[in-house]
Amino acid sequence: MDKIIVGIGEGKLAQGEQILVSYALGSCVGICLYDRARRLAGMAHVVLPCKKDSLNQDNAYKFADEGVRALIRLMTSHGADKRRLTAKLAGGAKMFETKNSKWEIGSRNTETVKRVLKEEGIRVAGEDIGKNYGRTITFYAENGQLRVRTVRHKEILL
Repeated sequence: MDKIIVGIGEGKLAQGEQILVSYALGSCVGICLYDRARRLAGMAHVVLPCKKDSLNQDNAYKFADEGVRALIRLMTSHGADKRRLTAKLAGGAKMFETKNSKWEIGSRNTETVKRVLKEEGIRVAGEDIGKNYGRTITFYAENGQLRVRTVRHKEILL
């Protein structure tokens, strides 16, 4: 099985027997898109809700709003049909206590990802988001299954 690592602020594709893996999602959100007919999987690891939250603004995959759209474009450029895409999400945790909602990056990332997916007409087929712990995710191109692992909690299959 060919393992493709998706780092922070990256978006990548897998097909057939390949798998996508992203480590240590805290407040970041892992967006997994899947086209079942093509057995084509895409994953983005977004860090911030939108460009205005960052000084370095040149990487679309760093941002929830632009990262979702960039991943859709990447998938369709490789033969996916947008009408067949489904999404699975993980991450968006509240890693630190704060009194200022501006710093609730996990929930803001999640809200932005869900809003953009809705605008793009893509259904969320599964999610493991929020709480206060990090996650590692593995997305299988052969069947669209998302495996979510944490240190102290039971593994989840979506």
